[in-house]
Amino acid sequence: MKRKPRLFTPGPTPVPPEVLLDMAAPMTHHRQAAFEAIFSEVSEKLKTVFQTSSPAVILSGSGTAALEASMINTLSAGDKAISVNGGKFGERWGQIGAAFGVEMNVIDIEWGTAVDPAQIEEALKAEPSAKAVFTTLHETSTTVLTDIKAIAEVTAKTSAILVVDAVSALAADELRMDEWGVDLVVSGSQKALMLPPGLAFAAIGPKAEAVMKTSTLPKYYLDLTKAIKSLGKKTTPYTPSVSIIIAMNTALDALVDEGMETVWARHAKLAEATRAGVIGMGMELFSQRPSNAATAVKLPDGVDGGTLHKKLRDEFKATCAGGQEHLKGKIERIGHMGYYDQFDVITVLSAFELALKEMGAAVKVGEGVAAAQRCFAEE
Repeated sequence: MKRKPRLFTPGPTPVPPEVLLDMAAPMTHHRQAAFEAIFSEVSEKLKTVFQTSSPAVILSGSGTAALEASMINTLSAGDKAISVNGGKFGERWGQIGAAFGVEMNVIDIEWGTAVDPAQIEEALKAEPSAKAVFTTLHETSTTVLTDIKAIAEVTAKTSAILVVDAVSALAADELRMDEWGVDLVVSGSQKALMLPPGLAFAAIGPKAEAVMKTSTLPKYYLDLTKAIKSLGKKTTPYTPSVSIIIAMNTALDALVDEGMETVWARHAKLAEATRAGVIGMGMELFSQRPSNAATAVKLPDGVDGGTLHKKLRDEFKATCAGGQEHLKGKIERIGHMGYYDQFDVITVLSAFELALKEMGAAVKVGEGVAAAQRCFAEE
């Protein structure tokens, strides 16, 4: 009998059956009252997930579309900005800025560590004309969580806006946009929101919306001013991803009904049990400040990460994610955001133990699973 394939990547993530069924419904037209009603509901529920009363716009595209939109709608060529580079996705902020002629002051930090808010404070003092700070809530390539609340306390004292990439962490790690004073948050559909890839989101606070009025960088399809204006008409400027938006209504219902406090607590428990399991089987965590969205496992000496990744995927049908750049072959990343429960964690830890044992690693088979079970039993 063939093994059942299971997805444990930090995006895309599994999609609930009821959400998939919504996408199988007959196509509807996006410029009619029925869809506009759904779009209006989705837009309001999305604000709950972002924890904001500000507009939350929906774009058709990947999360990177929202990253680019956040920059080209708030800055002009020659503007100065600060970004944090502690992994592949923090690096992307600098690359987007360079592509549009923004002078990026990049704070490079060691992969696996989180930026110290004091570093951002120092960067803003050194460059008081900086118009924005770009950082990442969860650096997916390292599974590091950034202290956004503390950074927001720094940027609130300046004219710079704080823009946060929450593509992989929205609804997994705590993020209180309005309460913390975050000015612009972007995300994507294929992570903790339990949807397929294809949608990007941007929640735009008052400080960010004000600086949008002076931005002169070129924009057309990703013009957030147009998107906000269309939001008031319960629609989008251009053809939206109709089926995913309809399905999104069901996915957001699940999150809103559960309540964001409970959603965050659920992800925290899944992450805690995963980390306990990794340590229990005799391995180490890579991230020094781990996120609740995913866990990076530091592989023992003598274990080739590429071989382990393929064994997990092809033999055990547990698809995780390997390391990137200089971490390739050195870590394996386990996603546990969105449509996961405690038994998914037990399953992936069991697959890790068995795969590593077959590869000759000195892993304690059963100890990781037992540690995770004890963690869940404490709930």
